[in-house]
Amino acid sequence: MNESISDDKSWMHTPEALAKHYIAYNAKFLGNTEVEAPKGTEVVKDAVRKLKFQRHIKKSEGQKTPKVELQISIYGVKILDPKSKDVQHNCQLHRISFCADDKTDKRIFTFICKDSESNKHLCYVFDSEKCAEEITLTIGQAFDLAYKKFLESGGKDVETRKQIGGLQKRIQELETENAELKKQLHELEEQLMIAHVPPAGSISIRPQSMDMFDMVPFSPATPLVPTKTSNGCPPPPPTTLPPDIRKDLFGAEPFDPFTCGAADFPPDIQSQLDEMQEGFKMGLTLEGTIFSLDPLDSRC
Repeated sequence: MNESISDDKSWMHTPEALAKHYIAYNAKFLGNTEVEAPKGTEVVKDAVRKLKFQRHIKKSEGQKTPKVELQISIYGVKILDPKSKDVQHNCQLHRISFCADDKTDKRIFTFICKDSESNKHLCYVFDSEKCAEEITLTIGQAFDLAYKKFLESGGKDVETRKQIGGLQKRIQELETENAELKKQLHELEEQLMIAHVPPAGSISIRPQSMDMFDMVPFSPATPLVPTKTSNGCPPPPPTTLPPDIRKDLFGAEPFDPFTCGAADFPPDIQSQLDEMQEGFKMGLTLEGTIFSLDPLDSRC
């Protein structure tokens, strides 16, 4: 079977079961191995053959094939210890590019997932109790629902959010540049003040200290003394801003693109959305094939 995920397909589970909960399956985990491509029947055949051979070696040494629980939802495929419920692997759906099951004995199934840390393609191989095709279809349905949810919630705003991310980066660069210019200006003022220091014993009368532009330096610590107006009444008190309002180098409130809209975006939303968009765009291929091509016992 070579399935293309579409709206017309009749899925096995209700959307609510995968969106609000998860579907659980028990299986034996033969392991995972790195593969060269994200898709392809021959790619997974080689991976299955390799892992089955390794499993037979371990079985001859007295090691049993570990049992795992698979929890499939729109958030990914979790591989857990069936007793402790510890998560061994968490494969996000947009990183899964290929699923295949053995159409002969309905036991072996596999999927290829791109690792989140190494970015390598890993092939996961399982031995189930006659439900390999059902698990493969469940992963396909979860992928279909996750893609629709992505489009409804954020996929349409990818370009807008990328532009916001670019603006924020540019603002940070400008603020860094302005801070450096302010530092240089302060150093020049200090040098000019040292250069104009009068020699010892001389008297220098200056009405008021000036900066390098012959302007009176502003000192926020200098108190403002109110003067009476022409009608004899004191002037209204000066308006002051609350001290908790942050200001940039120009005295204006700094622009924060992550609080300007209705939604709160995490700082790395651009890279995450790009990655999800790329994964969903690649799509998920569901395929039925024959893995029992070697004399090894398929019941590991």
